[in-house]
Amino acid sequence: MVKLMVADNHPIVTKGLELVFANSRDIKFVASVADGEAIFDALKQYTTDILLCEIDLPKLNGISVLRRIKKENPEVKVIIYSAQQEEVYAVSAIKAGADGYVNKSTDLLTLKDAIMKVYLGGLYISPNLSRKIALDKNSGKSNYYKKLSTREVEVLKLLSNGRRNKEIAEELQINEKTVSTYRARLMKKLNVTNLIDLVNQAKSLDL
Repeated sequence: MVKLMVADNHPIVTKGLELVFANSRDIKFVASVADGEAIFDALKQYTTDILLCEIDLPKLNGISVLRRIKKENPEVKVIIYSAQQEEVYAVSAIKAGADGYVNKSTDLLTLKDAIMKVYLGGLYISPNLSRKIALDKNSGKSNYYKKLSTREVEVLKLLSNGRRNKEIAEELQINEKTVSTYRARLMKKLNVTNLIDLVNQAKSLDL
């Protein structure tokens, strides 16, 4: 039986998933946490096969969780479960070490299939995204996505959420000068000259 932990700061999501899997023969809901830091305390208490993790978590975002969990708990597989735009975040999450990406609009049967596929050693991304990658469409947005590294997407997300350089540095465990370097790269790649335009560009890309 798959032992599942859920990390999400919305109680309706965690409680809903707990109820969904309450009578499952294949998946056992072992715990839920509401922020990124709490994941690592919970993993010490509960044997976990798969972590279903939101990207936008307090204290430690989902991408940072991925990097840390691969170092500290490499036996735990991670599926990012988020409402964020799949075209941007799925590829970045996989690059950062995720074993799957499931959008929150996905039906429960597909979610269960994704969990079982990852548990059995597979990698899960939606058929829709698989087709988009295969077709390699060259739309404006796609070009932007391809330009940005995983870390740049992460920094841009935090900037668009109103975080200051110092706060970003602390969360990502990098120095403030490095954050400034990423910020400068983002401005160049997205062809803007100030932070306001950079944030607006992020919003136009649904980041």
